Amino acid sequence: MIIRFNYADRNLNGINKTTLKEMVRTVFSQEKIQCSTINYIFCSDEYLLQINRLALNHDYYTDIITFPLSSKGQPVEAEIYISIDRVKENAITHNTSFKQEIARVIAHGALHLCGYKDKTKKDIELMREKEGVYIKNV
Repeated sequence: MIIRFNYADRNLNGINKTTLKEMVRTVFSQEKIQCSTINYIFCSDEYLLQINRLALNHDYYTDIITFPLSSKGQPVEAEIYISIDRVKENAITHNTSFKQEIARVIAHGALHLCGYKDKTKKDIELMREKEGVYIKNV
């Protein structure tokens, strides 16, 4: 499984990237989903807003957008865009550390690729529970 951290216009500084990549590997292993390659791209709010507008026709800020690139039944290939600006703001809002919030968002994207949703209250509760399981050792 190849997990890459790429940087559009923001860097991921002061964080153990190896630990985060191991967490992603654990998600796919525990969820029994085959994964080939995930490219995480870290960026600014404005960068991700443009992607949200152009790709999804949404005109609002978000912390993460996940793009599955593989066909159903094939090992997962994906690009996941994460706004460092939004993650920093969410960490303050939720009274947690940047380290914990970036781990949560990275796990969140991986869980989407494993089939978890976050549209209904029940889906959100399950997603948060799963995120908590995977980020506890980060």
